[in-house]
Amino acid sequence: MLSRFQRARADQESPLRLRSFRMLLLGRSIASLSDGLMPVALSLAVIQLTDSAGTLAAVLSCAVGSRLVLLPLAGVLVDRCSLRWAGLAADLVRCAVQALVGVELLSRSPDMTTIAIAELFAGAASAVSLCSMSPLVAGVVERAEARQRANALMGVGRSLTLILGPLLAGLLVVAVGAGWVFLVDAAAFAVSGSTFLAIRVGRPAPSRRSLRADLVAGWGEVRSRDWFWSSLIAHASVTFADMVLVTLGPLVALGHPGGRAVWIAAVQAGGIGLLLGSLLAGRYRPSRPILVGNLVLAGCAVPQLMFAGWLPAPLIVAGYGVSWAAMGFLNPVWDSTVQAAVPAEQLAKVTSYEWLASLASQPLALLFAPLTAAAWGAGRAMAATAALVAVACLSTAAVPGVRRLRMVAGEVVGDSCQPVSAELTGLPQ
Repeated sequence: MLSRFQRARADQESPLRLRSFRMLLLGRSIASLSDGLMPVALSLAVIQLTDSAGTLAAVLSCAVGSRLVLLPLAGVLVDRCSLRWAGLAADLVRCAVQALVGVELLSRSPDMTTIAIAELFAGAASAVSLCSMSPLVAGVVERAEARQRANALMGVGRSLTLILGPLLAGLLVVAVGAGWVFLVDAAAFAVSGSTFLAIRVGRPAPSRRSLRADLVAGWGEVRSRDWFWSSLIAHASVTFADMVLVTLGPLVALGHPGGRAVWIAAVQAGGIGLLLGSLLAGRYRPSRPILVGNLVLAGCAVPQLMFAGWLPAPLIVAGYGVSWAAMGFLNPVWDSTVQAAVPAEQLAKVTSYEWLASLASQPLALLFAPLTAAAWGAGRAMAATAALVAVACLSTAAVPGVRRLRMVAGEVVGDSCQPVSAELTGLPQ
């Protein structure tokens, strides 16, 4: 039990006392809910109109492709401009895109080319939004001790929207049609964007280097920290394995009696686990955050093994929930550590490479899953990804920087990086 003094001190450190953080949390939760609505509504709309999986893949690839390609550039742009205006611009672009797609779907003859081009812009705006998230939290919550709790609260908001978004999208598509869902989505992005007007956030001095020099400087921050790039490999492996599970899990489930219900229950347990993991991260602050976070993340190998061996349903559902709880715990711990370790003027660029590593693993998983399932069987393919996750996460404990890095009163100790400067690369300032 906390004493009265400890509770009062915790309340004083709570980021919810900051109006700018409350508005940031509200706006990003609404935007996350909007992001959750779009894939379900878009998939259903395209399939209903074209009855073509190829067309759907092409449209979705436009958003995914532009986001991946533009992430490093988005990181540079976010570090160079006002975080408020970058976030506002990203939401307004997505508002306009979703409104355009909604109007197109409500027309008598929707044009798939127009929708695909719109999704290119949506992916670009998403890249800016992803890169600006961590710098926004760091800029709004200036007290380093309060940032892990702030990141945990952001994780709770994302968890709730991941649970509610697909369900709400399905209900709205059935009730009013996909076109109106996109118009609702556009309105939600307009609201989320307006919250930036009420946010006050610090901003480092803008860079005077060339675009290429800024890209190299961001990459230098990544590769100069062994704890960072080794963890990125582990995190990308988890994303890869989860996408394989999402692809092959239903296939395995449908091959067993009651498998469909097990898969649905597992997915719901994952959302609940993500929420619980985020709540735990708001309470528990490990002194060695990267080491503890990566060891916990090794639990993401559990559901692959359970599906591969098709264990009893309660174990499968619980295992899926545990794996997502591990991710829910890691994310705030990781974000807080990176925000404390990386200079503010480099944070968006470093975040862009982080997202690039994770998101790039998804299309690779979509290629790996069907090929290995055909050659080895779905069970063996998922067992292989489980081994990949376990090895990638546990092996980070052998990295000196992972073991050495500590968090003391919100400050990083033991981060002995040597950033690569523009002078060392021979690039112009």
